[in-house]
Amino acid sequence: MSLGKTIRINRLFAHPSKRLCSIAIDHFIAYQESLPGGLRDLPAVLEQIMAGGPDAVTMHPGVARSCWAPYAGQIPLIIQSLIGRLDDSADEIWAVPEDAVRLGADAFATVAFIRGPTEGAHLRRVADLVRQADAVEMPVILHIYPRIFPNDSKGSVTVSTAPEDIAWAVRCAIESGVDVIKTPFTGDRASFRDILSSCPVPVVVAGGPQTSTIEESLEQMREAMRAGARGATIGRNVWSAENVCSAVQRFKAIIHDQPED
Repeated sequence: MSLGKTIRINRLFAHPSKRLCSIAIDHFIAYQESLPGGLRDLPAVLEQIMAGGPDAVTMHPGVARSCWAPYAGQIPLIIQSLIGRLDDSADEIWAVPEDAVRLGADAFATVAFIRGPTEGAHLRRVADLVRQADAVEMPVILHIYPRIFPNDSKGSVTVSTAPEDIAWAVRCAIESGVDVIKTPFTGDRASFRDILSSCPVPVVVAGGPQTSTIEESLEQMREAMRAGARGATIGRNVWSAENVCSAVQRFKAIIHDQPED
């Protein structure tokens, strides 16, 4: 790995636990009906997130330009490049690695939805972005989600957490050459540990769909850390919480303090 990438990766995983607690506010375009309530006031929610002391924050480039200046240099910034939906009704890149360099980011994130007829196109795009990122020594974090397609036109595409699908997602991410993989937790410690045991790059878990209580989400996070995950990127289970600052701190405590079994 190049020196520039090494420096940036080390900033992301700078905590003594060598794990990453990143908070994501890059969710807007994925919601087809309305803007999620917790993200309506971006400057306010970002202030609450930062008060909790996360290790990094993930956002789209426009949000970084308009909201990040008060926090610049305090923690790593991760620039998300894709606006997309599971059913491919939105699937566009609106940032490239050079944009992340200009914004002072420590990592460049993108998304791939696998399984289904567009799997190859998603992965080819990731490989293209990896080549561009290598030229500017920018680490690439891939958010990769396996999909389940409905049997009829009335159903919706959903995310799979089946161990065989998550194993396929991780292998696809490795093959594409990314530096960090973010993928859903299988929900089962043994199966997830088995997947991680042969992975040569860090794997962090997605925060998952919004749970009915924060305690439920925290317990899932605890299980993922016990299985060997290198951290997490959490979104709605933080910014939709009644107390956003406290939610960040509680996730952080589990990510950094829960020992691997």
